Amino acid sequence: MSRNADDLVGLIRARAGRDPVELGLILGSGLGHLADAVSGTSIDYADLPGFPHAGVSGHNPKLVIGDLEGVRVAVFGGRAHYYENGQSDAMRLPLEVLQGLGAGSLIVTNAAGSLRPDIEPGDLMLLSDHINFSGLNPLIGEASDARFVPMTAAHDPDMRAALAAAAKAEGLPLATGVYAWYSGPSFETPAEIRAIRILGGDAVGMSTVPEVILARFLGLKVAAISTITNMAAGLSDENISHEHTKAMAPLGAAKLERILRRYLRDLD
Repeated sequence: MSRNADDLVGLIRARAGRDPVELGLILGSGLGHLADAVSGTSIDYADLPGFPHAGVSGHNPKLVIGDLEGVRVAVFGGRAHYYENGQSDAMRLPLEVLQGLGAGSLIVTNAAGSLRPDIEPGDLMLLSDHINFSGLNPLIGEASDARFVPMTAAHDPDMRAALAAAAKAEGLPLATGVYAWYSGPSFETPAEIRAIRILGGDAVGMSTVPEVILARFLGLKVAAISTITNMAAGLSDENISHEHTKAMAPLGAAKLERILRRYLRDLD
């Protein structure tokens, strides 16, 4: 853990208490209100030196430490994206802080476009794996041999199974598929979407993959869920935009909250 992360862990514990965090949760576009479900201490990113600033509408840049369904969680109400500043490791410090707070696992959420007709806007997709379509990596420049992170089971099988079981217990459909990371901020072209489909992608978005890589680098178990907000370019007549993404995200957010709550209640 870096010195800056260590200092931030001390600052956060002074405000939120010293009890260890069990799980972290990163909220994607249009999902920031889920942080309000946590009973605990809210700290603006602006009060945490080195944390990303609010660069994307639809995110709620605050860290909430507290209780959700009897589990002590750290909820990140927003994330930094590569397209904001050209830094694929922009979430490294927040995740180092999460590790320093004691967490052993992380759930990442995002808004994504579907490449499959059977996964529609408003649906949820549990990531079975991902494709780093951008070719970028948040560990470029890391000097230690720890940078050579194995990614064979990057999306933890046990966490995925537990999330799928939680969805089933709630009577909610939860598709499974491969997420492709596109750097953004422009949306993909129809030709790019055709290429991603050929490569095996089921959904596409502009986040998540860097956080998964960083989480594995830090020794955190990780799982991820996409809220589908649109069909990808060329697959429908809808007008794809960030405003559309923010408007559609709440359709899946209520389902996502139910699944996450059941998952936490069912933790041993």
